[in-house]
Amino acid sequence: MADSEDQVRRVQVANARPEDSGRGLARIPRALMTALGLQEGDVVEITGKRVTPARAVLPYSEDEGLEIIRLDGLQRANAGVGSGDFVELRKVESRPATRVVFAPAQQNLRLQGSSAALKRSFYGRPLTAGDVVATAGQQRVQQGDMPPQLRQMLAAPAYALQEIRLVVVSSTPKGVVHIDENTEVELRPEYEEPQNRRADVTYDDIGGLAGAIDQLREMVELPLRYPELFQRLGVDPPKGVLLHGPPGTGKTRLARAVANESDAEFFLINGPEIMGSAYGESEKALREIFEQATQNAPSIIFIDEIDSIAPKRGQVTGEAEKRLVAQLLTLMDGLEPRANLVVIAATNRPEAIDEALRRPGRFDREIVIGVPDERGRREILAIHTRGMPLDSGVDLDELARTTYGFVGADLGALAREAAIEAVRRIMPRLNLEERTIPPEVLDTLSVVRDDFLEALKRVQPSAMREVMVQKPNVRWEDVGGLDEARERLREGVELPLKNPDAFRRLGIRPAKGFLLYGPPGTGKTLLAKAVAREAEANFIATKSSDLLSKWYGESEQQIARLFARARQVAPTVIFFDELDSLVPMRGGGLGEPQVTERVVNTILAEMDGLEELQSVVVIGATNRPNLIDPALLRPGRFDELVYVSVPDQAGRERILEVHTAKMPLASDVDLGSIAARTERFTGADLEDLVRRAGLSALRESLGNESVTMAHFEKALGDTRASVTPEMERDYEQIAANIKQDALSLQPIGFIAPGMLTPRGPKGGD
Repeated sequence: MADSEDQVRRVQVANARPEDSGRGLARIPRALMTALGLQEGDVVEITGKRVTPARAVLPYSEDEGLEIIRLDGLQRANAGVGSGDFVELRKVESRPATRVVFAPAQQNLRLQGSSAALKRSFYGRPLTAGDVVATAGQQRVQQGDMPPQLRQMLAAPAYALQEIRLVVVSSTPKGVVHIDENTEVELRPEYEEPQNRRADVTYDDIGGLAGAIDQLREMVELPLRYPELFQRLGVDPPKGVLLHGPPGTGKTRLARAVANESDAEFFLINGPEIMGSAYGESEKALREIFEQATQNAPSIIFIDEIDSIAPKRGQVTGEAEKRLVAQLLTLMDGLEPRANLVVIAATNRPEAIDEALRRPGRFDREIVIGVPDERGRREILAIHTRGMPLDSGVDLDELARTTYGFVGADLGALAREAAIEAVRRIMPRLNLEERTIPPEVLDTLSVVRDDFLEALKRVQPSAMREVMVQKPNVRWEDVGGLDEARERLREGVELPLKNPDAFRRLGIRPAKGFLLYGPPGTGKTLLAKAVAREAEANFIATKSSDLLSKWYGESEQQIARLFARARQVAPTVIFFDELDSLVPMRGGGLGEPQVTERVVNTILAEMDGLEELQSVVVIGATNRPNLIDPALLRPGRFDELVYVSVPDQAGRERILEVHTAKMPLASDVDLGSIAARTERFTGADLEDLVRRAGLSALRESLGNESVTMAHFEKALGDTRASVTPEMERDYEQIAANIKQDALSLQPIGFIAPGMLTPRGPKGGD
């Protein structure tokens, strides 16, 4: 064994998965473990620019056969290496520590806490002075056939609700030690400067952005760490990267992580901060930061909210802004190719930035940081719940599935709200006079599934704040008597949004739009709500009054904005109620045609234009389908025209069951016979009938316990069907002809009378 202890092996570093973060583990190839004489759970010494210990564990299944060691961001910072660097590995014996001193690794953070809780958190963890460690939460680990010391270390309870980073100030004895039951642990309240290393944000703290991280690394990290690569190739390294995407997706955090991981100096410019009141002051401040960064190379200058300091020069009136843009252009052009300095900028309004900046030589690459997909959301949730004592019933996969449209900031807020819910539960057990919380209360504190479900009611996607309506709570079982329409919507909306791969496999595109039409009160709006609820999609309901504006061009902008928002937070259902008022036939020449004609054109372009509608479904409802512009009723726009008819007898009975579900009915009430006597009643009429029967019972006596058949008889006398036989015949005729009419009618058919009157010869009659 002594021989293998002196053996040293070189191996390349790769990033660990987010769930391993903060645990002090190193995932090492099996062959290398054998060569070094390591068993799972043994301590290994990792040597980069610094030396740090970790417990060796087996590699991930997908890494079998690869010669890489996977380390989390803290360990990479502790060893002073980045992903892709090489480290040396050696087996070491870790000694039990008699004393370990911790301090907060973040500035402006004062800590008070029991050393017993810290001792439990870091029990069995190998440490060395100068390491930054994190209090990992109670994440469940597949323990399988783990050695006991590893199982004990990973079962350590959480120290706090939040992940806290601590620096190991000193240990007795020196070298690689671990905490056991005899170790004395001290926590100093104030930050202590670690040795020239930062580990506040690493790639482990960023989820769902793997593609963007890879692009940024090759644009930023490579030139800063290995400038000779570009010299050898005879090309200038990139000077700038522009990150853009919706607010809250992690642009600023990503820039910080890159600076930390590439071991570069980080200079932050918050857009408005450098705007000075005196002439030339802003430009001077900008020049000074660039000079400072050049002297401290390798360095990264990060300009947050760049649209505030570099707006389009043609659209701003102030001279100061124009001079500042010009100064930024000259500074970026004047950067020496070998200066080892990269400028990263972030904005959520790329269209507002001066176009002279958006060219190679200034911002060489633009990276879109988009809304994360389900897998990305799962990673982000794992990061935000890392320091949380999670109950075994919390399923992060389920949460990732239901948080469509959420960005990183929203998921962080969700985790925080869930934690507050957990605190709310234990509030009655706290004595606020004492100012301290008993350890036994802290130990029982855990975040359960219901806390997250409650938090979901309060947190909604930030991109939807302006247009979000309450998520519908109508389920399919609340919709009665519309079986055919319901089935067509299910297969047209729910299937493609939930199983897009099946459609891709068969090479067909899902329907883009559904038009629900039929007499008033048949349940068209209810169907749209149910389909959004069951398809697990965001729901945007719009009214034509919101979209139509008296200002020229404003209505079209509103619609374009609506569709852009829907694409961002897909899967989304956009619902237009009373569609005929928004998109009437063009070319009528009556009333005020211009606005609605331009709106029709915009909606046509949005639904069938150059920009693909991915996972966005449009549902329109109308009771006057013959007034809608026929160009909308062709395949590719509203593909499916769904006739929502007056319910038949079985449907009426089902609707009555839905509406009387919470009503105490007397034994003599026969819903079947009521259904038989309500010919041509719509869903709204039947709801009215049930309401009138209940009112009749209350009118008789406020103490009535149930509603009898007599009350229903009285209600039947007071109400009537809102659909007449003529209306029903008209709608059925429209249903039979609408598709043919839409395809045969061309805009030439809509010439208004008097538009083509014959005129006399030029110059007179």
